[in-house]
Amino acid sequence: MSESKQQRIGLIGCGHIARFHARNIKDAVGREFPDMTYYAACDRKLDRAQAFAEIAGCELVTSKADKIIDACDVIYICTETAEHVALVEQAVTAGRHIFCEKPLATNNADAQRLAAVVAAAGVINQVGLILNYSPVFTVLADLMQAQDFGELLSVHLRDDQCFPIDGQYGSNWRADVERAGGGTLIEHSIHDVDLLRRLFGEISAVSCRTRITSGHPGIEDVALVSFHHQQGHTSTLASIWHAMPIRQSGRSLEVFFTRARFTTEHDYFGTITCQIDDAEPITLSSDEVLARFMSLQQLNPVDEDLRSLGGLCDRRFLRAVTAGTQASPGFDSAALGHKIVDACYRSAESGGELVRIG
Repeated sequence: MSESKQQRIGLIGCGHIARFHARNIKDAVGREFPDMTYYAACDRKLDRAQAFAEIAGCELVTSKADKIIDACDVIYICTETAEHVALVEQAVTAGRHIFCEKPLATNNADAQRLAAVVAAAGVINQVGLILNYSPVFTVLADLMQAQDFGELLSVHLRDDQCFPIDGQYGSNWRADVERAGGGTLIEHSIHDVDLLRRLFGEISAVSCRTRITSGHPGIEDVALVSFHHQQGHTSTLASIWHAMPIRQSGRSLEVFFTRARFTTEHDYFGTITCQIDDAEPITLSSDEVLARFMSLQQLNPVDEDLRSLGGLCDRRFLRAVTAGTQASPGFDSAALGHKIVDACYRSAESGGELVRIG
């Protein structure tokens, strides 16, 4: 390791999602973390790693992940899912702090094991469950708690995404169940499982049906799920991978209480519509949602813009590393999501029977 006081950040896997994190790391180091440096980039395709390194000014570029783990203090793991387990275990053994993209692993057993491994090691860890930092969903949660709207009657979330093997994603490995672990449910809607349990309470049981229409064995492109929450209410999810590149991805959430209805067609920046009692619906503009989010997060509007807010998850992780405190959402939160997704798959195998979360 270097004798420099600066903590070195290394990124493994230079694909679509890594571009997002690489930009955020570069911006964050430049504006908030003078004792950190974006030091290294790694990809099995060396030319892709070199492209990342040139943009960020990284000193080390390699196709060997072990070189990154040896040389750096903070490791970003942005590879395909099947590679996460070995890389996390290697980084933990070296005592590195870890940011790992979702899902943690291709199966629940490995995800639970990784959560236990990082907890035992005491390394700071975070998972790329980006909706935890969504202005829209943060403000929506606050609005729903603002007063007593009566019983929670219905929650429905639709999540649709263009099958991420082409276009901007270019992730052809997601068509291989051995490398991805499954389709839209584990690879994309693990975000939604995390969101629904955070907004509406822990999930005690699930009923799920899946379909495969795109011809990739084991890769479901439709998942319809009912989540039974511990408080007695139910939420539903329609998770879809389609073939309309112009849409890329989108989410739509509708929540009914006895005396209120909340809706949004956005999942990060955007508007929220509220209707309470007999009043006409009111739509909070994107600017109003952002202003309320900044207030809730105690952010200074003068110092923020849409780009920096989009990178809030990375800044909070690096801030936790600097302070020596646990980051959020951690591997423990991701492991809970995996346990629920695993129950969904078991329910689907049984034709949609109710499966309780163990």
